[in-house]
Amino acid sequence: MDPLTPLSELINLKGKLAIVTGATSGIGKGIANRLAEAGADLILISRTEADLKTTAEEFAHYGVNIQTFALDVGVKEKIDDFWQKIAEQTPNILVNNAGIYPFGHFLETDQGLYQKVMDVNLNSSYWMCFNFIKKLTEADLPGNIVNIGSIEAVMPLQDGLIHYSISKAGVIALTRGLARDFGEKHIRVNAILPGGIKTGGTSEIAKDLFKLKLGLLQDAYNFQQRLPLGRIGEPDDVAKVALMLVSDISSYMTGAIVPVDGGFLSS
Repeated sequence: MDPLTPLSELINLKGKLAIVTGATSGIGKGIANRLAEAGADLILISRTEADLKTTAEEFAHYGVNIQTFALDVGVKEKIDDFWQKIAEQTPNILVNNAGIYPFGHFLETDQGLYQKVMDVNLNSSYWMCFNFIKKLTEADLPGNIVNIGSIEAVMPLQDGLIHYSISKAGVIALTRGLARDFGEKHIRVNAILPGGIKTGGTSEIAKDLFKLKLGLLQDAYNFQQRLPLGRIGEPDDVAKVALMLVSDISSYMTGAIVPVDGGFLSS
């Protein structure tokens, strides 16, 4: 029997350069934290310079190189400008996490809201993947992409989020298509579908909605009651799976759509 690669080597990302969008809060920050712990150098992307500075300072103890870029990934021209700025670098890992989830009744959703959700949640992932894969294929190098979707893509649960569900369903299609087309180039592409994750953003939205519709308190209770694991998830629950997907632990995985939802979809 061939000797097994030590676990410490399988999960070691030292020498890798990872891009994480939406990296200063919630799931994105949790993922960036785990990647830095595993030794990856980081390129953190978010909209706010101050948040990026704070996050980079929090991760400084890992001793990895951290670059920050403040930009709105929902604007293609800003994505193109970002890739021009890092033209001399070749990232090995891309995590498309940036996303928005503004509520809006289907019949009250205007073109502006719909387009913004598509630009941030789906189109940004498309163009980030485009630039990442183009650079890797030109250099004939392997790489890993993790796209963050949502259980809403396969089981819409919340009123007023049809546009969001559509955007995240597109992320699944993007993931599977890229996995098929670029597997022979040793570029692995997988997606995570979080569900019921406790973040600052979801907490604030919940507070606002509960003020308007107390019935949502019952909905939230019912959701948690349906979770086989009996608890709402934490960002690190998603981050640990993302770390697995970009490491050699998952070297035979591509095109996988992995729910991290406490078992909700199976309940």
